[in-house]
Amino acid sequence: MPASVVGPTPALVVCATMACAIADLARRGFTADLRAVDGALRAATGETLWPRDLVIREVHRFERVSDPDDMEVLYAIESTSGVRGTLADAFGVYADPATGVALHDVPIRP
Repeated sequence: MPASVVGPTPALVVCATMACAIADLARRGFTADLRAVDGALRAATGETLWPRDLVIREVHRFERVSDPDDMEVLYAIESTSGVRGTLADAFGVYADPATGVALHDVPIRP
């Protein structure tokens, strides 16, 4: 099943898989691999990104037809410092609570 997308995408690419969406976002400059840590996000470079300095530019959600409980979400995130990256998480009951805490106050602005 194709992913649902929130936000505009130049040269729209509709991706049915997480790998496709990550590749498309990387092509558009979202290259940092982000992780939720202690109420913030951390880039692979070690830079800590605080929620007040972040904007979610796109949200991609994936569901597997064979297993509706197997859902994933991919966020395209931009910081005021210029870091642009992606953060992947499970969706629903399997979501990482740390991701929810880190993104709770981050606005979605396509």
